[in-house]
Amino acid sequence: MMRLTPPVEIPPTAGLPIEWRDLMAFSGDLAQQLSDWLLIPRPLLTCSGTAALVIALRVLQRRYPDRTTLIVPAYTCPLVALAAFYCPPLTVVPCDLAAGGINMDNRQLALLCDQHTLAVVVTHLAGRVADVDSALHIAGAVGAAVIEDAAQGMGAQDGGNSVGLKGDVGFFSMAMGKGLTCAEGGVLFSRDPALQQALTQTCQQTLPFSLGWELRRIAELWGYWAFYRPGGLYWVYGRPLRAALAKGDPVAAVGDDFTVRSIPLHRLGHYRRRVAASALRRLPGFLLRGKQRALDRVALLSQLPGVSVINDNPGGQGIWPFILVLMPDAAARDAVMASLWTAGLGVTRLFIHALGDYPAVLPLLAPLSPTPCADDFAARSLSITNSPWLTDRLFSEVMLRLRAALT
Repeated sequence: MMRLTPPVEIPPTAGLPIEWRDLMAFSGDLAQQLSDWLLIPRPLLTCSGTAALVIALRVLQRRYPDRTTLIVPAYTCPLVALAAFYCPPLTVVPCDLAAGGINMDNRQLALLCDQHTLAVVVTHLAGRVADVDSALHIAGAVGAAVIEDAAQGMGAQDGGNSVGLKGDVGFFSMAMGKGLTCAEGGVLFSRDPALQQALTQTCQQTLPFSLGWELRRIAELWGYWAFYRPGGLYWVYGRPLRAALAKGDPVAAVGDDFTVRSIPLHRLGHYRRRVAASALRRLPGFLLRGKQRALDRVALLSQLPGVSVINDNPGGQGIWPFILVLMPDAAARDAVMASLWTAGLGVTRLFIHALGDYPAVLPLLAPLSPTPCADDFAARSLSITNSPWLTDRLFSEVMLRLRAALT
């Protein structure tokens, strides 16, 4: 079998590389460029996608002060639940997934939504477009809001418009590996002019400038420029991954070991905005090439017996930072990961657990309803990078090892 020789590591996601000219940018209005490209209201720029969610929740709490629960998919980033720590007395209610996909189980969602529900979070996981319409119908029946978590979906469309515009509030992430990056950043907006104004005021009032955080993020952004390539990633991603797996800690290996201290709240500095604005000019073409590459590979993956690829809800046109795959059972998934997780080929797991299995999240959760489909998704899923550095030759090696795990 072909083997990548260290120090070579393909990244787990197709992030847009930063170029030297981006770091030297002296102008650029990132918010306006995003508005013009995505045809969204001029967005608020926050220090992270999670900070954007915190701002959205605080605005909704002021509007609906008697509502105290937040419904989220039971399989999602732990940071979504941890955001509730900054919005007391909000309690998080996980909703199970529909079998074999990323949409929430509508029957359970309808049972969970009531007069106490502040909002339902719909997550466009892995750049795929999830079912917002059902959530709008169910949440609307009890007067709750819908937040679109499109952290991994900047550039995706739902019904011909940008994701984030169907719900009451939408947000993107500009973390490393999320396509466009400024080391960390969030993009927050609402189709409702009154909500948009409230989001603007809350950002101005609650996100102070932090020189310490800004200098740290600038250093990380320059590090991204220097190391985001197959040779550099071995040192900053591959070695820590292998060290965590050697200790039997898959949560640390994928970076899921978040706590409430993982959510700083501060402004996004002007320098990093200019860097991202410069890089943004290359993003549409980068995403288009990624889509063409991914669709060819999805067709091949779909031919494997018992393997399913997560795709968009009808009417959706997602982006492809990576390809999210469900293996036929947990044993097959584990066999693939034993072969590929440390092979340097960009194969990993998205989130290790459903929300109820993260100790840091548990204090924020309401008493749990069973979430068997979310648990099954965590047990059978893996992700395959859509990075252009995973060439057709290297993807053939991934396919070979997938087939071997299915025999």
